[in-house]
Parts: sequence; C-alpha cells; structure tokens
Amino acid sequence: MDRKYVDFRLAPDDLTAIRFGVSPGHELCHAVRALHRPDSYPLQWGWLRSTRGTIPREDFEVLALLIREDGYFPDFLTTTPTWELTPEAESERLRDIDDARFDVDMTKVLVRSEGANRDAVQRMLDHPDRARTMIADAWLSLWNAALAPVWPQLERLLRADIAVRTRRIAESGIGGMIATLHDRVDWADGAVRVTMRIWSEIVDCRGSGLVLVPSVMGTTGCNVLTEPPAQPTLFYPAQGVTATWARDPADVVDVLGALLGPARARILLDAHEPRTTSQVATDTALALSTASHHLTVLRDAGLVASARDGARVLHRRTPLGEAMVGAVL
Repeated sequence: MDRKYVDFRLAPDDLTAIRFGVSPGHELCHAVRALHRPDSYPLQWGWLRSTRGTIPREDFEVLALLIREDGYFPDFLTTTPTWELTPEAESERLRDIDDARFDVDMTKVLVRSEGANRDAVQRMLDHPDRARTMIADAWLSLWNAALAPVWPQLERLLRADIAVRTRRIAESGIGGMIATLHDRVDWADGAVRVTMRIWSEIVDCRGSGLVLVPSVMGTTGCNVLTEPPAQPTLFYPAQGVTATWARDPADVVDVLGALLGPARARILLDAHEPRTTSQVATDTALALSTASHHLTVLRDAGLVASARDGARVLHRRTPLGEAMVGAVL
C-alpha cells in the first residue's frame, strides 16, 4: 500500500516561513473527544476526574454533533491560531463564520453522520444563523466549565513547548526542530511531511508560511489544516505533558518554591506576560525594592528577561523560564 502523507512545502532556509500559535478551539475539540472516550486519553484522566461533574450536558451534545470520536471535525473550530489568541476571541469568531465556509464544513460533517445525528446536522445547515449562535454559545459554556479552570496550567505548557522549539530552530535549523515534533512528522526536501492514514496532498506554503500549534489535550497524534481560507497549520502534541498537568497552581508554586524560594517562584509563575516592577511588587505584596531584587536574581539566572518600553521596564519569562515552568507541570 502506498504511503499517504501531506507535504507542507516551504522556501529553503526561510526562518520566517514557520510561526507558532495557540488554539483554544483545538484544545476544546480534543477535550470533547476525551469526554467521549477517556480510555484513549490517559494523560487527561486527572483533568477528567476534576471536570466530569461540571460538564453542561446540552452544550456538550451540541459540540459532540460536530466533533466525533475520531476523524474530521469542522475546520472553522480551529482556524488561524495566533500567538495571542484568547478563548473569548475564539468564541466570538464562531458567530461570524461566513456562509460559504459554514456550508462546506457542515456538509462534511453531514456526510459522516447517521440517524438522529444526521438529522440534527441537517437542521443546522438549514438554519445557519441560528446554528452559529448555538455553536458559539455551547463553545463558551463548555469552555467555562471544562477548560477555563485549568487554562493557566494548560497555557503555560503550550508556551513552554513553543519556547523550546524556537530555541531548537536557532540551534539546529528548521529541519532539526521539525524532526522532534512527532514520529509522524519529518523534514524532507524543504517540506514538512506528515504521515496520514487516508489521503496525500502537497501544500505550497511559500509566501503564506506554516503555523505550528502545540496541543496539551490532543496527545493522540497530529492534525492538519490544508484547505483555504485556513492558514496551513500543523497541530502536534506538546512535550512534557504528564498525567498531573492539571493540578492546582498552588502545588506548582510549592514545587518551584522549594527550588527558587516562594517569592521568586510566584514571580516566575506569573511572568507569562510582560509586567513592570511595580506590577510585580503589587501582585506579590512585596516592597518595590524587594521585588526588584528578586527580578534581578531571576534575570541573572536567565529565567526572566527585562526590556525597556518607554519609561517602563517590562519583565517576562525567557525560553529557559518557560521550559522550567513547563517541566514542573
């Protein structure tokens, strides 16, 4: 049998051809699948134990119509991941899916559905405005119940993975980094090659680039987006995901605190977005001079970077800091 694969063709040695993003939508789609069949998602068992009793059944069933246990789900649920994409923006975007895109994606769902599920999908196709509102409302409701409580832990793992991959590009080039993404992903003749089960395709990414998106919930393999208007995208399992990833942030502070001290651990854990010294002092209830001292120690250790922005100095975790936080999770 011929081997099936998708080739994302890139311009040779073009570092700008690769960018990273995060996708709350992709995480939620795989959360739905983990709720469908938990036996296939052992790394999510800790999350499932803490979540099962909070799931809004009707909203889950709306999304379960679109996200089957395996195979295709609508591209509009995961399109155009970006570095700063928020869950709220992802939900609002669902309300504005254009008619043509909605019809194409939902028709794909229809032909893969049977019985009562097929009838329900057909009703969505017949009433797209109502369906878009229903999907967006269900998405936000399920997000708030299932993933919002653990989004800080989940996002830290995603950004830690991106930080490590970015460093690998600098050290060993695109090909060297790509080869570490997954055993189904390889670098071949200027293309990112993803082994597939069903079809083969060559996607010319020269000029558009390729988005790489790590996933904590989607630990079972890789997914791709190849059809316009979606940006060519490869979703891959984030590294360092363990069965304890969803534990309480207070436990993470305790672990980091044993290494760095409680104050520095809290500062490092909160440094996923730029903050001034005054903001750090306020958030940690420290004197300004004490906060400045701790930031200096973290900066000297390579865990935090400081950059001037006009009259302010902003502090944020470095790739090494991201990797440390991700390893603790």
